[in-house]
Amino acid sequence: QVQLVESGGGLVQAGGSLRLSCAASGRTGSINRMGWFRQTPGKEREFVSRITWRTGYIVYADSMKGRFTISRDSAKNTVYLQMNSLKPEDTAVYYCAADFRVIGPYDYWGQGTQVSVSS
Repeated sequence: QVQLVESGGGLVQAGGSLRLSCAASGRTGSINRMGWFRQTPGKEREFVSRITWRTGYIVYADSMKGRFTISRDSAKNTVYLQMNSLKPEDTAVYYCAADFRVIGPYDYWGQGTQVSVSS
């Protein structure tokens, strides 16, 4: 089992920045990949970015490229999402996820953190 705790959400004006953190605990040595997703009411959960834990290989959703940066601190078992040039349409609950496998649905999810961007 892996437990994930997100932090760093909040209210920011358009054009501003936020950094989200996701701290993992439990069987962290078995984690293969961690990712960030977001969801707004009435919409499906949307992929934002992911990072392969051992290699650091990174993937971004096209709409986030150039504005969002994912990173990890292996010593702290923490993954970060730096979000710059935020737009009102980035408003969502952001979720951290982890999985032991290379591909497939993520098995472990955090509780989510609210990001609100005002215009």
